[in-house]
Amino acid sequence: MKRFGSLYEQICSYENVEAAFSKARRGKSHYVIVQRIAGSKEQYLPRVVKILSEKTFQNSAYHHFILKERDKEREISSLPFLPDRIVHHAIMQVIEPIFKKVYIQDTYASIKGRGIHACVKRLKSALQDKDNTGYCLKLDIKKFYKNIDHDILKTLLARKIKDNDVLDLFSRIIDGSEGLPIGNYSSQHLANYYLAYFDHFVKEKLHIHHYFRYCDDMVLLHASKDYLRGCLKEITIYLESQLALEVKGNHQIFPVDARGIDFLGYVFYHDHVLVRKSIKLRMIRTIRRNRMNVAESMNSYRGWLKHANAYNLAKKYQLNKI
Repeated sequence: MKRFGSLYEQICSYENVEAAFSKARRGKSHYVIVQRIAGSKEQYLPRVVKILSEKTFQNSAYHHFILKERDKEREISSLPFLPDRIVHHAIMQVIEPIFKKVYIQDTYASIKGRGIHACVKRLKSALQDKDNTGYCLKLDIKKFYKNIDHDILKTLLARKIKDNDVLDLFSRIIDGSEGLPIGNYSSQHLANYYLAYFDHFVKEKLHIHHYFRYCDDMVLLHASKDYLRGCLKEITIYLESQLALEVKGNHQIFPVDARGIDFLGYVFYHDHVLVRKSIKLRMIRTIRRNRMNVAESMNSYRGWLKHANAYNLAKKYQLNKI
């Protein structure tokens, strides 16, 4: 297994820090601090280079707040833009391509060039193989981010990185909180990497050809319900023994055509795909609240409808005329 060294100098370079700032500022140009840095990069960015080069960077204190999404509440943790967010982007610009070398094709969260709709397209394609996708095992992990074990994560990082300065920098970031804090830029990449070798276990040891993961949400497809039951046992053992994680109790094994696979905002069947009911209802409420400008209301939902069999829905609400 190839390990990568001489990485810290790349992270510390002014060119990398400048590129990290450009990436970190996207969608945040209204922040006063972002405007200030943009107007005086020659003043602020060398400070970031300096603390990295001198190995004095320490995570600032997290600001925690509760974000309510539909019926769920999540604690979000944020760091100051300067220097923390710029530093985290600078690190991941160098490290993310190394992580990507480990990933299987069908993991989609926090990977450049992938995402929800790329996963949707691949899953729809897999379901064309009806003989081998009759049953689905759907599962996720109990309090995934919170329960990520720091020592195990550091060991996994050392499997691909042999630069001790980079490993030390990661350790200072990782040990700044319990598990990995949701909302932290580096957390999404570290969390995805934490399950990367597990993905290979599912594909290569359990021989699941049709396997899809988005963060900690997983779908396994197979011709045999009993085989998937055996896979669930093996997965449970692996996660507990290798990663100190626990499968959430709401896991399900079911025939695809009887229920459909509720995944990533859609419900997948062998012959068609529907938009998840909660998203459809939210879309309808949005249209009704803004009848004067339906086209504007629908912009955020066009992507969802594009990847589903939504002709009747579009016809009912005259969305095909928008």
